[in-house]
Formats: sequence, structure tokens, C-alpha cells
Amino acid sequence: MEKDKILLLFPDGVGIRNYLYADVFKDMKEDLVLFHNFDPETVTAIKDNVLIDDEITIPAYKESAKEKFLRELICLCRLYHNTQKVKNTSLLTNWNWNQNTFSKKVFYKLIEAAAPFFKKYSNILKLEKHYQKAIRQNVFYDEVKEILKKVQPSVVFCSHQRALKVAGIFAAATDLGIKTATVIYSWDNLPKARMALRADHYLVWSDYMKAELQLYYPEIPVKSIAVTGTPQFEFYADEKNRIDKGTFYKRYNLDPNKKIICFSGDDTKTSPDDPAYLNDIAEELTKASLQDEYQILFRRCPVDFSGRYDAVVKKYKDLIKEAAPLWYFNIANEWNTVYPSIEDVKLLISSAFYSDIVVNVGSTMAFDFAMFDKPCVFINYDQQEKKVKDWSVNMIYQFQHFKSMPDKSAVIWLNSKQEIVEKVTLQKNCSPAMIEWKNIVLEEYQNASLKIKQILKAH
Repeated sequence: MEKDKILLLFPDGVGIRNYLYADVFKDMKEDLVLFHNFDPETVTAIKDNVLIDDEITIPAYKESAKEKFLRELICLCRLYHNTQKVKNTSLLTNWNWNQNTFSKKVFYKLIEAAAPFFKKYSNILKLEKHYQKAIRQNVFYDEVKEILKKVQPSVVFCSHQRALKVAGIFAAATDLGIKTATVIYSWDNLPKARMALRADHYLVWSDYMKAELQLYYPEIPVKSIAVTGTPQFEFYADEKNRIDKGTFYKRYNLDPNKKIICFSGDDTKTSPDDPAYLNDIAEELTKASLQDEYQILFRRCPVDFSGRYDAVVKKYKDLIKEAAPLWYFNIANEWNTVYPSIEDVKLLISSAFYSDIVVNVGSTMAFDFAMFDKPCVFINYDQQEKKVKDWSVNMIYQFQHFKSMPDKSAVIWLNSKQEIVEKVTLQKNCSPAMIEWKNIVLEEYQNASLKIKQILKAH
């Protein structure tokens, strides 16, 4: 008898760590078919970690002008709607108000002019129906439908709810009576109004995220939402994922007699002034003659391809030790075509385990460090000379996902350069509020792989 098949839809590389390096698809009785656009090296790396029985290339997808107009109009209408619902105008920063070419300016001005006519939620749902009809008129939908007929999976699992091509794939699966399941990839995704697909099962991180999904997408039946947790934090419990201390310190030229302050960088858009913040920390530690007690372990954002930190790392080469993320890149260096190696999982976990504290601008690294009861410092002041004139750290902490923080004492707030020595040398454990915050956002992370597996096996 032929085995059931699970079609693993990976529209980009970012989900590889969370779902293919974790235990979700290990020891499955079903055949696993990878549906992807990866290069051969990426597929080889995946097959080193999970038993893939077959693989199929996702056909080329070209979005029609009608699809794009409807998709972008839905996004803007939802952003306006969500802003009203949660009374938070920072949601509107998820829309690109400044287009760089004439044709784009005209296209997006038309969308911005049309959006006020679709204020009622029932009208947004009508737009969604038109969009669903439009994606079914694309030749991509027909090509995918033929592939699904041949493969005949019992369920399609998607690693990222946002990618454009997944809408047509899920539409084809639904029309063929094939069950579909998607994870919500990150803790900040839902308010951004960029959920491309419609699924039978939505796998969320926590009860908090389940409530968010119901708030922003009330048309989704409650029974379709399952709280599974996210597998990316399961790695922390396994001691095999920690690099041996001697090896780790030698590899990154760290001094075992000094405490480690980890500085984790954001991407260039989120925090354009990160190099200046890193410089501030190094400068203040040096001025206070603390360079014999502390060292800075610098981990840049894996998708930051700029050389913006080079000058400060060189200037303080004895104090700042760089642990570059171990990610694979293709020639294009686009964020959705890169993915972490399994070795980077160990590097990240070891960085959190051996460091004493982490400093950044509002990063999820706060949760990574909380796994080992290590405190997090959130930088909360602007540079006098900004790289981007209208950027401010104040906007970052207005973002909706920070509303999940139960109390401001969850993190240590660094409100000025003058506070650096006092705040970053606070050697203590996580605050009770940080533990509470971790439990709100991550809730079910210990058994995430098992819970996801159970839902997929039910088909």
C-alpha cells in the first residue's frame, strides 16, 4: 500500500532552521516531498538533516497586475483597519509610502486613493474573494494543480505564510480537497496584514498569537487555529547544541577570564544606527577602564550584507570579537534566498549560553538569552547624528508586538550613552517580568515539534 505523503512547501530559506533542522519531520512514517526553489547545495544540506523522499521545483510565478493591485489594496485596507482596532499608528509603517520610480508612484497612489472606499471589514472580505478568483486565473495555479494531482499529498505544510506564490498553491490544494496547514513564521507577522494564503490549519506560537489571529482575521474559524509553539526554541534544551567552552572561546578569540557582553545587530532598516551604538558601548567600557573585565561578542544580523560595522570593529579590535553568522548565501544575497547552517544554530545557542548579557534594539534575541536566564538590554536613545533623518528608536518600541510585554521591567532600558557602564555591567538573571514575557510569547515551545507532527499526521 502506498504511503501517505506530506508536501513540504518551503517558499524561501528562512524556515529551514525552524522546521527542517528541528524534530518536526524526523521519523515520519509518511513520505516527505519537498516543494521548493532551492539550489542543489541547499537541498543537500536539508537532506543531511531530514529524510526527503522526493523533491519538486515550484514553477515560475509571475504576478499579474490585477493580482498585485488587489493584494496591495487588501494589505493597505487591513493596515488601516488594524490601526483602528488596536489604536496604534505604528502599523502604518509597514506600508511603503515612498516609491522610487514614476510607474510605482502612480500604481501605489491609485491604491492609496482607493483604500478609503473599503473601510468596512465586509468590503475587505469582498476584495479577498476577488483576489482568490484572480490567483486562480494565473497559469501558475493550473501548473501547480497538475503537480498536486500527480503527487496526491494528504496535506500541504507551508513554512511561511507571507510569500506571494503560496496563495496560488494553497488555492489549488483547497480546490482539489487536499488539507493545508501553515505556521505563522514570526511573533510580529500578524498585524502587518501580509498573510498571503488561506489554510485549513493555522499553527501559532501561543494563546496570545491565537487571540491576535482572531482579532485581525475574525473570518478564520477558531477550530482552524492550533497553539503548537515554534520549534526554533527547542534547540536550547539539547546540550549537544552547545559548542565546547574551550573550542568556542578559542574559535572567537575570547578571554575566559573576562565577562561577555553580546551585541546583536538588527537589519539596516530596523536599526540604521547600530554601528554607532556598538561604538558607544566600546567607547564607554574603555573610558571606564573595563576592557580587562569585559569583552564584546558581536553577532550581526545574518541578512545585513553591509560593511557598516567594519570601522568600529577595527577601531576596537582588542575589545570587540566578531562571531559572524554561519549562513548560506546565493549570489543574489536577497534575504529570502539565505538560510542558516546547522552550525549556526549551535553558534547562536553557544553565544547565548556563554555570554552574560545581550544588548540590542528591540530584537527577539531577548528570548534566545532568556532561555538561559540571561538578561537583555534594549537600547532606548537616539544618536545625535543619525544615519536616517526621520528614524527614531521610539518608533521601534511602539510596534504592536511589544504590547505583549507584561511589564517594562522585562528588559533593562538603556536610555542614554552615559548609562552604558551601569546598565551593561548589571550581572544578574532575567527579571520575573522577562520570564513572564517569554511564557506569553513562546508558551508551548518545549513540545512544538511533537504538536505540529500530530496535526499533520491527523491527515
